[in-house]
Formats: sequence, C-alpha cells, structure tokens
Amino acid sequence: MKTQEIRDIARKHQIKASGLSKTVLIRKIQQAEGNFDCFATASSGACDQSGCLWRDECFSASTQALH
Repeated sequence: MKTQEIRDIARKHQIKASGLSKTVLIRKIQQAEGNFDCFATASSGACDQSGCLWRDECFSASTQALH
C-alpha cells in the first residue's frame, strides 16, 4: 500500500501522520481499529490475524527488519 493511502486511513482515524515511520503509523491505525498493533512483527512467518489489511505487507516488512 502506498504511503498516501496509509496517511488517508490514518486521517480517517484522526491520527497525525507527520513524523511517523510507516511501521509506527500502521501500528497506530491497527490500535485505532481495535486490532493488535503487530505490524512487521511476524518474524517467524506466522500470524493468526487472517483478516488484517496489512497482512501481506507485514510479512514482507518483518523479513526486511531481520536483515
């Protein structure tokens, strides 16, 4: 998902996006939506949040964080 799309979602939840990394911003959105703020933490490749909007990108970000 593009950064502008993420910022648009954040704005809908009244989250100020300026100065936040993509990872932190997505976690704040997850919290605002009542979900676990776990973006980019699935380092083992396992996640039980099958309906998560960020799921595919999360796995990619998790593996990148390890390198």
